[in-house]
Amino acid sequence: MKILGIDPGLDRTGWAVVTNNSAKQPVLLASGLIHTPAKMPLEKRLAAIYDELTEIILQHSPTEAAIEEVFFSKRADTQANTTHARGVILLACEKQNLKINGYNPKIIKKTVSGNGLAQKPQMQRMVQLMLRLDSVLKPDDTADAAAAALCHLRLGPYNELMKKTQEKMRCLRISAGK
Repeated sequence: MKILGIDPGLDRTGWAVVTNNSAKQPVLLASGLIHTPAKMPLEKRLAAIYDELTEIILQHSPTEAAIEEVFFSKRADTQANTTHARGVILLACEKQNLKINGYNPKIIKKTVSGNGLAQKPQMQRMVQLMLRLDSVLKPDDTADAAAAALCHLRLGPYNELMKKTQEKMRCLRISAGK
């Protein structure tokens, strides 16, 4: 399973491609940042994110995407811009037939660090340790994207099993006439 982790943002969208090696240890294959200038019109910024992300997907051929969900912040303008960016990110992933998985930031933090309230430096360090990197991933948007991918590497198989189990239970209820 090759995962494209994405930390959405209008100004800075972090991305990281992570997979498991033969020993089932996570490996960082590539990472980076999509940056759009603040003076660029919104529609051009969104198009740039879409185009760059599509190119990343074509270059690295991930099978699934793990995208951080938008959380409610005190700044409505920042939240709206992030929501716009996340929309074109979802569109790019869908158009390239990736299986899309969204994760709440607290779930990502809990899964990667064991603490749903972990701060940026702790998350960067845990990503560094899990991927056996010489230094922390920078900028933090890239580390956040890698954390989303790592979260999905851990939770994805469990989520699939739960979906299959729920579907079997639904079929059993239907066949039992309930």
